[in-house]
Amino acid sequence: MKYSFKIFRFDPSHDRTPHYRDYEVEADPKDRILDCLNKIRWEQDPSLAFRWSCGHGVCGSDALKINGVCTLACQKLMRDYEGSSFLLEPIPVLPVLKDLVVSMEPFFRVYRSLKPYLINPQEPPTVERIQMPEERKLIEDVIKCISCACCTSSCPVKTTENMNFVGPAALVKAHRYICDSRDTSTIDRLKSLDTKVGVWGCKTYFKCTEVCPRSIKVTKAINQIKRKIRNKSDD
Repeated sequence: MKYSFKIFRFDPSHDRTPHYRDYEVEADPKDRILDCLNKIRWEQDPSLAFRWSCGHGVCGSDALKINGVCTLACQKLMRDYEGSSFLLEPIPVLPVLKDLVVSMEPFFRVYRSLKPYLINPQEPPTVERIQMPEERKLIEDVIKCISCACCTSSCPVKTTENMNFVGPAALVKAHRYICDSRDTSTIDRLKSLDTKVGVWGCKTYFKCTEVCPRSIKVTKAINQIKRKIRNKSDD
């Protein structure tokens, strides 16, 4: 079956403004969007730039905006969409380096600012820090995050209302340590998020949850952080 693709193109080395280029690809309905991108680059236009690594929805590097929705090119099949026409664009919010490739540095700058690592000044035990199954369950959902930035790039607050908002991906990572029984910095973590650009920047649009390729309940995790902050204030 023949499919048509309209792809965002921009090469800062010689383009003043972005433009779109049309391609046609012969593909099977069971092929992935990523397969078609590879066909275009291998058979038609080797200058087309896009990222991918594992190709199985684990690395998160091939996030794109497909027909207006942020997702992973390796997870979407041709048959997942109605019709045979596709619009491929880079994910919003982040600066475009070339074509479908964006700079992830602003995304990870925010991520690093929230100290995404275990903080525990106590003397390390001779074995691993024990965590009970019920404690592990509190972070079971959010640890699935692969930092693809689909949620942050889909967030209406981040894209149209407040660019300084840390975004849902950062809050998911923060939740992972706030709710980790082995971490001792919960109060400081909550304090750092108790701002208009922190957890209160979230307006509960649920777009983050809708687009998450790992089916993480992102909005639920953010609301749990809000609840912890409120409970701390009531103490």
